Amino acid sequence: MSRLQLALNVDDLEESVAFYSRLFDTGPAKRRPGYANFAVAQPPLKLVLIENPGKGGSLNHLGVEVEDTNAVNAEQKRLAEDGFATTDERETTCCYAKQDKFWVRNTPNGERWEIYTVLADSQTFSATSHAEPQTCCTDQAAGVPAAKACC
Repeated sequence: MSRLQLALNVDDLEESVAFYSRLFDTGPAKRRPGYANFAVAQPPLKLVLIENPGKGGSLNHLGVEVEDTNAVNAEQKRLAEDGFATTDERETTCCYAKQDKFWVRNTPNGERWEIYTVLADSQTFSATSHAEPQTCCTDQAAGVPAAKACC
């Protein structure tokens, strides 16, 4: 099963969790400090909330969650054949999950899209436990300048 991912910056995580729990009639699937995600059945959506005071209401990034690494590979190959530039990240830790993913680069409006699968849960936000939300969930770790990868 694939589903669209929408990652939002929020000023107040508790207030946002309460709102989206009511909006989608479901509670978070995962809660960690400064982070919550919802696995919404209808419409099929992975909603990610990243506490980022002062940037609430803005888009953090977009993504497509796919079933497994084979699906990540197939999508990356398909997009490369169609001329899309991508940045590969394998066995990375981000958003409290170990993931295989890639980022679509050079989008027309600068939005960030990731195609990913979750390999395992993680107790840390990123591979370096001190990472800020601004440096995780971006393609910055893969060498993209910070100005293009900031949240």
